[in-house]
Amino acid sequence: MVTESNQQLPKKKKRRLLRLIVLLACFALFVATAVFLIRDFTSGDSRILGFLSPRVTDITTDEFNFTVGRDRVFAYIEGSVVSAGTLGVQVLDTGGRETLRDSFRLARPAIVSSKDRCVAFDIGGSAVRVISSSQILSSIEVTGAVVSASINQNGWFCIVTQEGGGLKGSVTVYNRSGEVVFRVNLGSGYILTAELSPDNKNLAILNLTDFGSRISFYNNIAVEKDEVDHQFDLRDELLIDIKYVSNKDVLAISTDSLYVANINEGSEVLYGFSDKRLGGYTFDGDFIAILIYDHGIGYQGRIVTLLESGTLLGDMTSEREILSMSSVNNILVILRNDGIAFYNEVLDEFPVSGGNASAAGASRALAISQDVALATTDNSAIVIRLEEES
Repeated sequence: MVTESNQQLPKKKKRRLLRLIVLLACFALFVATAVFLIRDFTSGDSRILGFLSPRVTDITTDEFNFTVGRDRVFAYIEGSVVSAGTLGVQVLDTGGRETLRDSFRLARPAIVSSKDRCVAFDIGGSAVRVISSSQILSSIEVTGAVVSASINQNGWFCIVTQEGGGLKGSVTVYNRSGEVVFRVNLGSGYILTAELSPDNKNLAILNLTDFGSRISFYNNIAVEKDEVDHQFDLRDELLIDIKYVSNKDVLAISTDSLYVANINEGSEVLYGFSDKRLGGYTFDGDFIAILIYDHGIGYQGRIVTLLESGTLLGDMTSEREILSMSSVNNILVILRNDGIAFYNEVLDEFPVSGGNASAAGASRALAISQDVALATTDNSAIVIRLEEES
C-alpha cells in the first residue's frame, strides 16, 4: 500500500536535484568569470586592477606671483598663501587673488604659521605682524632685536628678543588677542627659540650656554613667576629646535639625536644618529621625518620617519639631492632636484602619471594637505595638486 508520504518522495528528490543544478550553474559561472578576470589581469588589462593597486594621479600646477620685495619667505594658512619680503607682507587666496597687503620694512624677513594665522617678523629688527588671510591682527614694534618667533595652534605666540649687548635675551608671550600674558628675561645664554604648549599654559625656552644647550621650562605661566621650574641640559651638544608634542613633552632636535624632554621630569633619546650628519627634518604632521647623510661627500642619504613614541615607521635611501621636506597630518612632501614627490608616513611614494612635478628654481616645499603642496622660489609659489585620473 502506498502512503501519502511515499507519494511525495519523488517530488522531494526533484527539488533537491533542481537545487543541485542551480548551484552547479552558479559555480560554473563563477569559475568562468574568474578565468576571464585573471586572463585580463595577466595581459595588463585587468578589470580588478583598480582594486589591487594604488590609484595613479595626475599633477596640476598654478603659479602665484608676489610683489613684496626681495628675500621672500612663504607660509600657508587655511585657504591662503602668505609671503613676507623686504617690502612687507602679501596674502593670496587659492585662486591667486590678493586678500591682504601690508607695507613695512623687513631687512631679513621671516615667517611662522599656525592653522589660521601667521607671524611675519624682521630678524635683527623690531617689526612684527600677526595676520590672518584678510586682516592685520597685531602690529608690534619690540624693543631690542627680534631673534625668532613661534605661534601655536590656538593663535598664542612668542617673540624672542635680544636686549642690549652681551647675551641677555627675553621671551614675551602674547595671547590670541595680542596682549602680553608672560615675560621672562634670561641673564645669560643666547636664546634660539621659545615654544608654548598647546594648552597655552607651559613655556619652553631653548638657549645656548657655555657648556652646550639648555631647555628651560616655565610651567603654568598664568601665575607670575621669575624662577624656572625645570631645566634639561645637554652638554657638548647643539640643540637646534624644539616643539611641544603634548602639553608636557617637548621634542628636541640636536645635530646627533632626537630627544623627548618632560616639563617636570628627565629626558630620553628618541632616535640617535651620531655617526651621521643631519641634513633636514620636519615634525609638523602626525610623525617626525629626518634626513641623515653619511659623513662622506655626495647627496646619498636616508630618510627616516617615526612616531613621537620612537616607533620606526619607514626607512628609505635616496641618491638624489633633497632640497626640502615638509609634512602635514600623515603626508610627507619632499622637494628633490628632479621635482616634488608625495609620500605617506611609511614612505610609500604616491604614483604620479608622467613623473614628479617640475619645480625648477624652487628651494623649499610646504605640505598643505594630502594632495596639495607649495614649491616656493624667491619670486613665486607654485601650487601643486594631485588629482585622480579620470
